[in-house]
Amino acid sequence: MAGLQNIMKNKVILVTGASGLIGRHLCPLLMSRGWDVHGASLDPEMEGMPENRWHKSNLLIPGEARRILAKIQPSVLVHLAWFVAPGRWADEPENLDWTRASLELAREFVNAGGSRLVVAGSCLEYDWNYGYCSEIRTPCNPHTLYGAAKNSLRTVLEPFMGRAGGSLAWGRPFLIYGPYEHPDRLVPAVIRSLLKSEPALCSHGRQIRDYLYVKDVAEAFARIIESDIQGAVNICAGTPVTVAEMANRIGELMGMPDLIRLGAIPAAATDTPLVVGDRNRISNELGWIPAYSLEQGLVESINWWKNVSPVLIGP
Repeated sequence: MAGLQNIMKNKVILVTGASGLIGRHLCPLLMSRGWDVHGASLDPEMEGMPENRWHKSNLLIPGEARRILAKIQPSVLVHLAWFVAPGRWADEPENLDWTRASLELAREFVNAGGSRLVVAGSCLEYDWNYGYCSEIRTPCNPHTLYGAAKNSLRTVLEPFMGRAGGSLAWGRPFLIYGPYEHPDRLVPAVIRSLLKSEPALCSHGRQIRDYLYVKDVAEAFARIIESDIQGAVNICAGTPVTVAEMANRIGELMGMPDLIRLGAIPAAATDTPLVVGDRNRISNELGWIPAYSLEQGLVESINWWKNVSPVLIGP
């Protein structure tokens, strides 16, 4: 607890992957809570971040982690950056590059005097054959290289941070949606099609998933950062929703339910029928519950896509 008190006094925090889906919402939230937030990303800048708190950085370059951490000397490091190229992230070798870079980042963070490390893991670390994913009960048996790389990183960092006298919290988000999501994922893909008055082509939609609005994800990470919780923590709604329900609700909210085409494209051969998270730990220990209903999150997402550049919507 003394370590947490010191961290809250010296509220210097570095967020890697700060221009990503979670980072774009987490950085302003932390600033509103009094943190001295530094963001690192390949992007040269991010709207709303002071120029002297934004660091264009490629953590895959050896020595880059040392340079940026020696410059900032944060007491807390939030590591969100990873390889997430659309259509390639699951099994590409770049996942190994990020495992190596993340280990280097953690070592340099400790060498620079840091003590609180919070990392974005993934629900893909779990064995999806179980369907219901609990930090305590469900084994980790990833079916993708991405999930295996994340899980391997956690198993190394937990004892490393413990022996260094620090702490590690490992947030496991489930299916995130909201502003700045990649345009080809389910929610934005359906919204973009309907904005063009075109049919939204979906699979059969019977897959049951656990969707959470990105602003709720950011709040969950903020709670984790400002606590002394350690180990794996699910970040999820804990509510089963079918893909068909998501698509149909978007169609209803946009007044074009007849344009939702379930069964128009094949489902992935590896699709699992059920993936839902257990949120008891984060709710019981940190008092976090989702603030946004599914409808509220979808309405905000629809409104955001209505106002973005036509380049993102597509021809």
